[in-house]
Amino acid sequence: MQITGMLWGSKLLNYVGFPTSEVLGAEAKTDQIKDMIDRWGTIFIKPIFKGGVGKKGKAGLIGKASDLATAMKEKERLYFVEHRHGNAFAKAEGVTFESAIPAQYEIYASISDNTRFRAPTLTITHHGGMDIEELPPDKIATIPFDALTGFKGFVVNNALNKINAPNEIISPLVQNLPKLWDLFHSYGMATLELNPIRMMVNERGRLVPVACDFKCMFDTDDPKWKRLDLPDDLDTSSYSDFELEVNQLRTYQGQSDVFVINELGSITAMTFGGGANALVTELLGDKGTISSDFGGNPPYQKMFEISRIVYKHWLKQTNVLFIIGGKANNTDIYETFRGMANALREYFNTHGPQPLYVVVGRGGPNLVRGLAYMKDTLDALGIPYRMFGHDSAMSGVVNYAIDIDNWMSQGGKEIIAKQMGIN
Repeated sequence: MQITGMLWGSKLLNYVGFPTSEVLGAEAKTDQIKDMIDRWGTIFIKPIFKGGVGKKGKAGLIGKASDLATAMKEKERLYFVEHRHGNAFAKAEGVTFESAIPAQYEIYASISDNTRFRAPTLTITHHGGMDIEELPPDKIATIPFDALTGFKGFVVNNALNKINAPNEIISPLVQNLPKLWDLFHSYGMATLELNPIRMMVNERGRLVPVACDFKCMFDTDDPKWKRLDLPDDLDTSSYSDFELEVNQLRTYQGQSDVFVINELGSITAMTFGGGANALVTELLGDKGTISSDFGGNPPYQKMFEISRIVYKHWLKQTNVLFIIGGKANNTDIYETFRGMANALREYFNTHGPQPLYVVVGRGGPNLVRGLAYMKDTLDALGIPYRMFGHDSAMSGVVNYAIDIDNWMSQGGKEIIAKQMGIN
């Protein structure tokens, strides 16, 4: 489950006493909105989207008003506004009214479970309010810390000193950012991001960090998030039927993270590992149907059920079934490949054969045994394939899958259909 925006973000941050901008929902009365304008001078009007929809500011989807008439016009413009970001489409379901926070400094801060460090990690910069990917490395700090001892003020201090942050912002952030760990750890979050935190001068002349935008994702395998009593439909309205089906399997061992990239794609990638997921999704672009991560050593039955769902929704339009991941440490390759292979056999027995090409790139425990099982299944079904070991560069394997997809679109599909005896 993912939550974006300050409507719910302010409520969650209030649990731990982290300062936030003032927020009113779409039900706010005109006198409440006028009172907010009178006290703050300027307010922002933002559409409410469920799930991530890209940068609303860059798309002109944030209104600004210093009087009630303008605020009402912006509410009318944005209340049901439609927004397309890449292949994702969303329609707003109301707006929020948020106080403008005057500030000289904008901070980006996030806590996430980092697979590189295998530890919770703080990412921070005093050049917030923008895409952090655009910043050079010397302006952003990424600092892992021990989950047993928690997120302490010295972690923030070390991170800010590393990037030569101004002295006046260090003390307020050291005092307040550790509160985010209480929220992250106590309620089962996988990521928590504030961008920007605006450093506002209070009545005593001291800087105070004020959260002005919020994003978090919960690890739904961790039951602690249920203590928040969040509405059941808070994030599900933007999910496809496929995503909802896969998410129902999250109660079992192993990951099952999926997102629909392109409903008209032709390469269906069953990916293992966060690093592989990021690389494959980026390189496949619009050719990919889904973005997925099925790592975490899923047992046979879960992998079999996941594969059945993937094949049911995507195999009919797929040119290339792409099974890809890095060299696993603990994932049993034989068990995962056996689940995928048996589900493929079941699909063909139920729906009949179809022209398909399978590309495999994997490494890890029981690899040879897993590849042998997959090979025997594909040979029995008459499906052509190509397999790569862990010593092959993943980017090269992805490019090979793209080349096969291009070949399939230019007549290869008919050749394979003829070889399989399909009219």
